[in-house]
Amino acid sequence: MEFLFQSVWLVPMFPFLASILLGLGLFFLPSSIKGFRRISSFISVSFLIIAMLISIHAFWQQITGSSIHRCLWSWVVYENIVLEVGYLLDPLTSIMLVLVTTVGVIVMIYSKSYMLHDKGYIRFFCYLSLFTASMLGLILSPNLIQIYIFWELVGMCSYLLIGFWFTRPSAADACQKAFVTNRIGDFGLLLGILGFYWITGSFEFQKLSERFFELLVHNQISLVAASFCGVLLFLGPIAKSAQFPLHVWLPDAMEGPTPISALIHAATMVAAGIYLVARMFSLFEMLPIVMNIISWTGAITALLGASIAMAQKDLKKGLAYSTMSQLGYMMLALGIGSYKAGLFHLITHAYSKALLFLGSGSVIHSIEPIVGYHPNKSQNMLFMGGLRKYMPVTAITFFFGTLSLCGIPPFACFWSKDEILVNSWFQFPLLGFIAYITAGLTAFYMFRIYFLTFEGNFRGNSFNESISLSYISIWGDSLSEPSPEIWKSLSLDRVGNKCISYPKESDNIMLFSLISLAIPTSFIGFIGISLQRINSDFLSYWLHLSINSFNHFYSEDFIEFLLDTIPSIVIASFGIFIAFFLYGPSDYLYTAIIQKLVNFQFIDYVSKHISLSFYNWANYRGYIDGFYNLFFVKGLRFFVKYLYFIDQWIVDGIVNGAGILNLFGGEALKHIEGGRVSSYLFFLVSCMFLFLLYSYII
Repeated sequence: MEFLFQSVWLVPMFPFLASILLGLGLFFLPSSIKGFRRISSFISVSFLIIAMLISIHAFWQQITGSSIHRCLWSWVVYENIVLEVGYLLDPLTSIMLVLVTTVGVIVMIYSKSYMLHDKGYIRFFCYLSLFTASMLGLILSPNLIQIYIFWELVGMCSYLLIGFWFTRPSAADACQKAFVTNRIGDFGLLLGILGFYWITGSFEFQKLSERFFELLVHNQISLVAASFCGVLLFLGPIAKSAQFPLHVWLPDAMEGPTPISALIHAATMVAAGIYLVARMFSLFEMLPIVMNIISWTGAITALLGASIAMAQKDLKKGLAYSTMSQLGYMMLALGIGSYKAGLFHLITHAYSKALLFLGSGSVIHSIEPIVGYHPNKSQNMLFMGGLRKYMPVTAITFFFGTLSLCGIPPFACFWSKDEILVNSWFQFPLLGFIAYITAGLTAFYMFRIYFLTFEGNFRGNSFNESISLSYISIWGDSLSEPSPEIWKSLSLDRVGNKCISYPKESDNIMLFSLISLAIPTSFIGFIGISLQRINSDFLSYWLHLSINSFNHFYSEDFIEFLLDTIPSIVIASFGIFIAFFLYGPSDYLYTAIIQKLVNFQFIDYVSKHISLSFYNWANYRGYIDGFYNLFFVKGLRFFVKYLYFIDQWIVDGIVNGAGILNLFGGEALKHIEGGRVSSYLFFLVSCMFLFLLYSYII
């Protein structure tokens, strides 16, 4: 066991070593190594599997009752300042290690097939290994300084991976947007770290919390100053976990390869912010103002992400806003003090969202040869439909992920989301109301995505977007009567004399990854079930949640617990019904109701204009991106041009004017200083005469 604890540092070292080997090969043998594509993927996958096995073993040792293990080495020693590096192994660390390594291994196996024909295949695995190593190093960090180092490495790797296809202008813009937005949060994080070091004199988590508690008890610290430092520290998770208002980078990050989207949205980059808040939870809970900011930030983010996701036509961007909404749930849980529920949802959501993103990659991979390789077509749900007939395994696994994210029992996210809903309602009813509304919206937009993608008829071969948009959008012109002839014509075209191809199921490697993720998506939620009044579930007991002030499971037995979950299930079912009504495979009920509604012109007019306004709001991302572009981009450019005008005509004008004045003054004086005595005498006599004349007049 001691050897295990001493070798935990190998967990991030193995993927880092794989990245180094591939990077050196690309640098020194750029032409020769291109023939070793499969070897490069084998190195990345096998090294991460070793890290996963070590993580699972450490996880098991923690379950069996091993104590917290901390190992530190002195790094920088200067007078009274000592910076240390090392690793910390505790329940939170071990479960995060298992989460990141298991999801990472599955994503890498999936990438072997998905990226097989890409020219940057080896470079992709080099970046991917470095990305995973950075996140694992962040998890093992025992202090804030080491976390900040790996925090920046994660940001750098996300920049490289989002802009992996850097020849695309959209990908280049997206990675820059992600980088700049995260720098704003990271600057606040750095200031917060320095602020708490100034208050407590320590960077280590345990010492920092203990010292801060002592200062707070003895009234030796200003609560306002400490809260300000806490808000600055929280800016890092706001940007990294795509919380409002620094969420704008997340949907644009979909320009990267789909496996990267799965890894970023499931277990690495966005999870880093949630992990940091959970790691610093004992500090944050001593600052009520900061806890309120965290909870309300999470609630606003959850509702905003869910509402914007309702109008997305891009499959991956719809899932991206879904991630934003679910991260808001996690922040909400942590902000109200429900520590276990937030971490529980982080775990269940990671597997479910990784499954959904890899499923979307399977869909995109199959329809690209039909509709084209441009993201505006291959990721557009208007070009999909009916894929369940051609891709049954992908459809079933995607359906499992959809049910999980909607909170349908017994899938994973049901157990964690229901706990957040109940805890938020008991903490503050308004927060609970927002959480419940978001749950209904989640069920609606997730089944909207599923129905548009997998049900109905395939629209990829014969498609008229201007006609179809009036049917498959619930806003805009949706209240106009849809014509069944549209779909009949599409069906006739599909079976006509045209040369038409159909989607095909993905290969066995990609399907293996989907099935592997479908298993924890279905069953991982059972680790958090409690059937007694006291927190007796495995997750709460193992995480040592003495700091958790919430116990969601108030019921004495399983029947009463199920009765407590009825509201969330009813709300989710209502969202699913609305999605089925609007986007389901049969539109007869929809058509009949619309035909009756059009007879009432007032209802038709009001509904049309309200729905159009909301559709535009959601389609344009709540106008937040436009506001940022107007205020920060165009406004900053105008301000810079104004400063340039001042610099050119006022600052430079003064300097240039002084030079011109000296030039003309010198030109004038050189005629006076001619060296002729007669001229000097004439000038002297003239001046004396003028002086005497002036004196006489005065």
